[in-house]
Amino acid sequence: MKRATRLVHAGRDPAAQQGMVNPPVYHASTVIFESLDALEKASKNPFEGMYYGRNGTPVQFAFESAVAEMEGAFGAVTTCSGLAAITAALMSVAEQGAHFLVTDNVYGPTRKLCDGLLRRLGVTTEYFDPTLSADALEERITPATRVLFLEAPGSLTFEISDVPALAEMAHRHDVTVMADNTWATPLYFNALEHGVDVSIHAATKYLVGHADAMLGVINCNEAHYMAVRKSAAGMGYCAGPDDIYLGLRGLRTLGQRLPTHETTALALADWLAAQPEIARVLHPARADHPQHDLFVRDFAGSSGLFAVVLKPVGRGGLAAMLDKLELFGMGFSWGGYESLILAVDPSRSRTATDWGEDGPTLRIHAGLEDPQDLIDDLAAGLKRLHR
Repeated sequence: MKRATRLVHAGRDPAAQQGMVNPPVYHASTVIFESLDALEKASKNPFEGMYYGRNGTPVQFAFESAVAEMEGAFGAVTTCSGLAAITAALMSVAEQGAHFLVTDNVYGPTRKLCDGLLRRLGVTTEYFDPTLSADALEERITPATRVLFLEAPGSLTFEISDVPALAEMAHRHDVTVMADNTWATPLYFNALEHGVDVSIHAATKYLVGHADAMLGVINCNEAHYMAVRKSAAGMGYCAGPDDIYLGLRGLRTLGQRLPTHETTALALADWLAAQPEIARVLHPARADHPQHDLFVRDFAGSSGLFAVVLKPVGRGGLAAMLDKLELFGMGFSWGGYESLILAVDPSRSRTATDWGEDGPTLRIHAGLEDPQDLIDDLAAGLKRLHR
């Protein structure tokens, strides 16, 4: 079956829910066991079946089953946010003296985690240029290297790493490969098929799709699944049942929503590229992107998130453009039905590479509005900026 069809049917078992299409939401903590034998049997493997509310409920198991199927994973682990998913994954391999290789275009909170908590625990993080070749990166592998962490593409500057080549190199040294795959989702980039061991998703974004829930999920191969699940459980991570339900519901329409986000984003990117106020458009699906060949080779499509670099302009001009936009909200996150725009400074979160752009950078998420309405809103904003 095609992925859009599988999105509708994955993880569903109406017969187990008295014929209901969707599993009910379980607000649960305590699970009652009918006998001492049953309790002792469950205690030997608390991650299978119903054991305690924090370990999972039927709606969580349905969500995990569906997400894992979409990426061909052995199993999935649900957390309370995308950052919690990143933390649980990295903590599953963290130990004193460990060395992590992390792409320099990584999500800002991931960098804060590495430079904060993980550093205090004795983990050393080395950042690298996301466009580095496998041969060049191999020179940085040490006996203490435990993980190679990628983000394809980076969610601010949209460079794409050669994931299969880097993963093959890392595996030769028994290094675990993790990737933040939130931008493409399993629908447009199957990270595990490209050599990734642990694929991380901020389900808050496209999987939920409606800007109304906090959720993370981690797809794992068999070798890493139990370590990641124990890591998440050991830190007390558990997502709320209502948020998990919203994630499962959002997953059903991802096959219809994501192509719309993609088409609208490309329309906006192409229009912006022709405007005199724009210095550069950062969109992997455009032919002028430096790693467009990797995008064409590895990805099945693009999502609604991209960025543009403005020609140099003062803060007053930038505010004039952004403050009176009618359809683009200014706010964090992305992946919902609403369009967003955010002024960002990538140079503040890089240590291995120089950003090197003089003008402001705007990250844009194309929502589900009519593309022409969004273009008209941006056009009015650029006129205000120009004035």
